[in-house]
Amino acid sequence: MSRAIEFGPPRVIGVRYDAQSSFRRGPAGAPPLIRAALHSSAGNLWSESGVDLGVAGSWSDGGDIEPGALPSTNARDVVGAIEGEVDRVVAAGHRPLILGGDHSITYPILRAVAKGFGPPTVLHIDAHADTYDEFEGNRLSHACPFARIMEEGLASRLVQVGIRTLTGHQRDQARRFGIEVIDMIAWAGGARPNLSGPLYISLDLDGIDPAFAPGVSHREPGGLSVREVIGLVQSAPIPIVGADLVEYNPDADVDGMTATVAAKLVKELLARMISGAR
Repeated sequence: MSRAIEFGPPRVIGVRYDAQSSFRRGPAGAPPLIRAALHSSAGNLWSESGVDLGVAGSWSDGGDIEPGALPSTNARDVVGAIEGEVDRVVAAGHRPLILGGDHSITYPILRAVAKGFGPPTVLHIDAHADTYDEFEGNRLSHACPFARIMEEGLASRLVQVGIRTLTGHQRDQARRFGIEVIDMIAWAGGARPNLSGPLYISLDLDGIDPAFAPGVSHREPGGLSVREVIGLVQSAPIPIVGADLVEYNPDADVDGMTATVAAKLVKELLARMISGAR
């Protein structure tokens, strides 16, 4: 049973975890660099919609869950540890905005969010559907979180935007779970999501074309522009009960470009969450 819904101020938490990554690791190093770009003197803390993120109490930063604070061997224990941290954020009256980390963290985050607010509509922006039943023998891989989420009923709807790597198995999974997929072919043809709140946004940076965000582990050309993703965030229905921004890999970045993009998106996510609570 969910708690009584209270849409308090968002709290940013970094989850420095990438042990479920395939191909290459590195996203565990992302949260401090996203924060540095957010607070850089090259910009300011005003959103495009006019929300001043410098106002005390409008949001808070709870710091990072460091890799050493998570179980080192058992992935199921890591799920429980991340869920517990996010559960404490929600219980304290905050809505979580989580900086990853690889995309495997969305599963435990949504376990806590669904417990606190009920299963939300999920807007998932990504190049990849992340709905494998298992990947390389691992059911908790960053390629699988939305299969686990849908199996457990943690989302009332799952709407995926920007997808451009669907396999036959993932198409079967979309049919099995009733996932609403707006792939890049459909997006280019004018399809747009029809969403309702309460909403959770899961934003994988490789949903953006690598021309704009090269600092990801799995670059996939032909993606969304930064402006298109900002537009999705700014037009998202409210209330937004939580969000995550994942898969920034500093080891693959070019002159901090992707950190700057990530910080911009964090700013607009926070602004939308704050304005929706007024």
